[in-house]
Amino acid sequence: MGSLYCRGKYDTAVFEAMQVVEVRVREASGLAATDIGTLVMRRAFNKDNGPLADMGMLPAEREARSALFAGAIGSYKNPQSHRQVDLDDPDEAAEIIMLANHLLRIVDA
Repeated sequence: MGSLYCRGKYDTAVFEAMQVVEVRVREASGLAATDIGTLVMRRAFNKDNGPLADMGMLPAEREARSALFAGAIGSYKNPQSHRQVDLDDPDEAAEIIMLANHLLRIVDA
């Protein structure tokens, strides 16, 4: 991702960062390869029975975490999976990649 970013391929760097999040969530939750995109996020972090849901959190916070992951994938990975997305702002790309890193930290915890 870093080399893509440094070469100005911001859209591809963001896509790959979010793809890593999707793959890591799927692997950590033990969900099937057919669970993709926002669906895998909603299943993995389901507030009632998600394998990655933190049951020490309040139900509303667990729901918010599910929405955070689904929203990140839906906003920054899925559009690029289906059409050309022009992202030419290096600051915005860096912020999205940092968000992906934060999401990975949550999964790893």
